[in-house]
Amino acid sequence: MVGVIGGGQLARMLQAPAVALGVQLSVLAESEDASAALVIPSAPVGAHTDTTAVRRFAQACDVVTFDHEHVPADVLDALAEAGVDMHPSPAALVFAQDKLAMRARLTALAIPCPRWAAAHTVLDVVNFAAVVGFPLIAKTPRGGYDGKGVRVVRGIDDLADWLVESERDRHTGSGPLRDGILLEELVPFDHELAVLVARSPSGQAAAWPVVETVQTDGICTDVIAPAPDLTAELAAAATHAALRIAGELGVTGVLAVEMFRVGEHPAYPDGFLVNELAMRPHNSGHWSIDGAVTSQFEQHLRAVLDLPLGDPRPVAPWTVMANVLGGDYPQIYPAYRHVMARDPGAKVHMYGKGVRPGRKVGHVSVSGEDLADLRERARHAADYLQGIITE
Repeated sequence: MVGVIGGGQLARMLQAPAVALGVQLSVLAESEDASAALVIPSAPVGAHTDTTAVRRFAQACDVVTFDHEHVPADVLDALAEAGVDMHPSPAALVFAQDKLAMRARLTALAIPCPRWAAAHTVLDVVNFAAVVGFPLIAKTPRGGYDGKGVRVVRGIDDLADWLVESERDRHTGSGPLRDGILLEELVPFDHELAVLVARSPSGQAAAWPVVETVQTDGICTDVIAPAPDLTAELAAAATHAALRIAGELGVTGVLAVEMFRVGEHPAYPDGFLVNELAMRPHNSGHWSIDGAVTSQFEQHLRAVLDLPLGDPRPVAPWTVMANVLGGDYPQIYPAYRHVMARDPGAKVHMYGKGVRPGRKVGHVSVSGEDLADLRERARHAADYLQGIITE
């Protein structure tokens, strides 16, 4: 029995490979109608912040993994004290939960990162800006995702409220800004990349091709696998960095390393900088369900169970994945007929989530040899499902 804390779409998409492997899943879901609870029979309702509920859930599982990184440290500590087998471990997960801890650790490992600093006061911001200049990027170290908890800062006034919050959190010893605000230089990148790798407790590791992610308003809208116009040398260097991160941090399961591709820039000789880490299946890896020999979801199960890892190679020259965001249509199912009739090769994946504007409610993947054609097909299907286009 593999237990998953969190009932979102990532837990939901573990169900199909679990069925194929003969593995049972149980999810600790936020509600009875959570995405994963709709397709996984064992789905007790409980909060990931409730130590009693989480411990009770974990007692019935052989191994526990996560749908998200937001389980509090005291809950993870309670599971560790109870001898629960967790993948990734709390010692690794902290580097996906806390961006300041992640930056410090990667810097110590000499992994290419943007220049950064922790800020508690106006003077801290002024001193960092004196080095990198305005505008700069500010992030909450904990809790941010899909563009939330990230600001472009053009002057001190843009951070006045966060500095007040940071002082309050520092005083109380709790809150997302208790350790300060993460400041980073604004990187002049060409493209955003993601490297997905998987690592088992035995130390076996595997990597999928480096992909390009297309962001719109802080949300990933498209993924191209493999990343086009990427030299073999840069792809190898980025993959080596991701595998090294997985090993040095002791990650078990799937690890997504989001990167900036910076091209030929004298300040960034490696050609890439690491932006974020996620220690779970990731949106940038959804293409692998239809486009790789082994999907990220099957691989995650293999890894957390310490089974031999599967083949991550692609099954076609290109796969393009387009996210379906909530739009004007509260019911998406009626749009299936058009999408499927227009493009029988398109693979539609919906998450069983209520539709609201900007929310990720599904994705569409297409694979083949003509990249331009695949991008048009994937985007047309996603836009039609969203209601952006009607023909």
